[in-house]
Amino acid sequence: MPPLPRLETHLSLRHLTLIAAIDREGSLLAAAQSVGLTQSAVTKALQEAEAVVGARLFDRTNRGVLPTQEGEVLIAHAKLVLTQLRHAGQELEDMRSGSGGRVAVGVLVSAAVTLLPRAIADVRKARPNLAVKVIEGTNDVLMPLLRAGELDFVIGRLPGFSGGAGIAEETLCADHAQIVVRAGHPLTRRRGLTLADLLDEPWILPRQETSMRRQIDEAFRVQGLPPPANSVESVSILTNRSLVLLADYLVVWPVELARFEAAQGLVAALDVPLPTTHRPIGLSTRAGARLSPAAETLIAALRREAAG
Repeated sequence: MPPLPRLETHLSLRHLTLIAAIDREGSLLAAAQSVGLTQSAVTKALQEAEAVVGARLFDRTNRGVLPTQEGEVLIAHAKLVLTQLRHAGQELEDMRSGSGGRVAVGVLVSAAVTLLPRAIADVRKARPNLAVKVIEGTNDVLMPLLRAGELDFVIGRLPGFSGGAGIAEETLCADHAQIVVRAGHPLTRRRGLTLADLLDEPWILPRQETSMRRQIDEAFRVQGLPPPANSVESVSILTNRSLVLLADYLVVWPVELARFEAAQGLVAALDVPLPTTHRPIGLSTRAGARLSPAAETLIAALRREAAG
């Protein structure tokens, strides 16, 4: 097969914008309406892009259009290019207007309790106009947003496996998890507890696809035990907190969250070690990507907080 032409010289920003719009809207007509063009103009631009790539980018169906494998690759890169240009525009506007800049952060619960809030508060004392967007979630949700350029970085427990190609990781501090119950729970009065003693209790566990869930399951396997069968899957802190306080559920929380809640006098951590949950808290960024001055400033504050 002949080599592809250089896409950077044959595909324009207009092509990338329209390809992203087609994917977002799910049809050529809706994409045309969203960008203020005629359907024929969008169709022509798509045909031009497909001619350059040498493959169909979308399959036409009764329900609209669906990206092909080649289309998914180009769409992912188009979104990243458009996001980076949007960020460039925002940064230039911030420089022109003298505002404090913008930063979008993905955070896992391990860093959401004290580490990130303290860093944000510290930075905004000096830069009160800094706009911070925080999205809380798990790695399976946040990493795709980071790869797409929707997030500047992710802070939280680093997964037990590599974040994959294109992701750079920096360790900040250590973390582990604890089993938490409500204050006054009968289990808090028992000594020498083991995981075997807790098997029949009602549990709240993270979703199967999360790193924390794999680490919890491994803790039971190491003891020759199956994971708890009586369990609810949830990563909602408010729901989990209520189940712990109102229905005597057991939950596994990162140590900072467990300590924070215990300091309020409502919960207590059981003296049952979970060595398989020892993981570092760190930063995940797009490898080789340029961070804005606002993002660099917040990262520097996170490093100071972690070191302290």
